[in-house]
Amino acid sequence: MTDAIGKIEKTDAEWKKLLTPEEYFVLREKGTERPFTNEYDHHFEPGAYACRACGLILFESDTKFNSGCGWPAFFAAKAEDRIVQTPDLSHGMIRTEVTCARCGSHLGHVFDDGPRDKTGMRYCINSVSIKFIPKKDPETANPTDKLPKDTDAP
Repeated sequence: MTDAIGKIEKTDAEWKKLLTPEEYFVLREKGTERPFTNEYDHHFEPGAYACRACGLILFESDTKFNSGCGWPAFFAAKAEDRIVQTPDLSHGMIRTEVTCARCGSHLGHVFDDGPRDKTGMRYCINSVSIKFIPKKDPETANPTDKLPKDTDAP
């Protein structure tokens, strides 16, 4: 189901059909992939990063930096209305969770220890939560033909 602002709602069973077990664990069960072993930690090609579940463009490659944390890090989202920030007190920590504004999938967390000459923020994002779209090929933003495409790919 999609509402007027483009939100996507699916049942757990529907998400399980669309996502791999690892994607489902991170995106829908708020899991975390292992650091330093993921696809985009040291990936710096021009393009954008979309939500792996729904295809919404979330981050641009020119905001990505090497934070040394073991996960992809960005100092800004493409637009603040693309993400939702929620206090997260799980695991005995005080953090801010970041989810996709369109489908509600868990992306990672945001911290205020990013580059001071930029925004000062560090969006620490699970690689399995995002899909890279090369600048030369914006049509690949959609991870599956069953989900809507974002209209402003780079």
